[in-house]
Amino acid sequence: MSEGILLIEDRGPVRILTMNRPDKLNALNTRLTQALLDALLAADRASEIRAVVLTGAGRAFCAGADLSEFGGLTPDEPEAVLARAELTTRLQAQFPRLGKPVVSAVRGHALGGGAGLALACDLVVVAPSLKLGYPEMVHGIVPAIVLTGLVRQIGPKTAFELVALGRPIGAERALALGLANRVVDEGALLDEAVSLAESMATVAPIAMRTTKELFYRVMELPFDQAITAGRDANVMMRGFKKRSLP
Repeated sequence: MSEGILLIEDRGPVRILTMNRPDKLNALNTRLTQALLDALLAADRASEIRAVVLTGAGRAFCAGADLSEFGGLTPDEPEAVLARAELTTRLQAQFPRLGKPVVSAVRGHALGGGAGLALACDLVVVAPSLKLGYPEMVHGIVPAIVLTGLVRQIGPKTAFELVALGRPIGAERALALGLANRVVDEGALLDEAVSLAESMATVAPIAMRTTKELFYRVMELPFDQAITAGRDANVMMRGFKKRSLP
């Protein structure tokens, strides 16, 4: 396990990434955001890793952006503003592009960018302590980058309510809305996430990679284009057995 702002631990074919700023509720400063992006890309390149778990140290998953950095992100510093926005966008956009599945293990606060991170993962396991929400508008700012993922996961009325009212929801509500796959006791949170990741790690890498790519493509395509993409994947699938089954 590495030490620092992001902990990295391998359990067989599963890599666990733990955001490690517990005193700041794992708020996303530039350093942690870059470390997460780098770690996800490294895990995707590592042939021995088949799945990833993302979690946070301490009592929270991630409280969102680190507000202490906002002082330097002003109209007087347009290059800094753009660089930070591009980094955040790259991180949020990376999850569906990974060829390996990512499971989030979420306890406590998952707010703003932290909620975006949790929901960007392919599967979401939460503890009863979950407080997931988008409080940006309450503070006079816009839930800009994370809005894309939220709107694609739940209906527009519910998504707008979450961002317009800024009220966090709990574990059972998240489960009912389809934003979580499992609610488990706090002590079993990480083990359940790792168990799901281990199950997916048994799948042939080419099958997982192709399925993820197709899954996120068809979410965005009109029906005729989506089913054509499915047909193409079906044809390609015939060669899997010869190519790279585990």
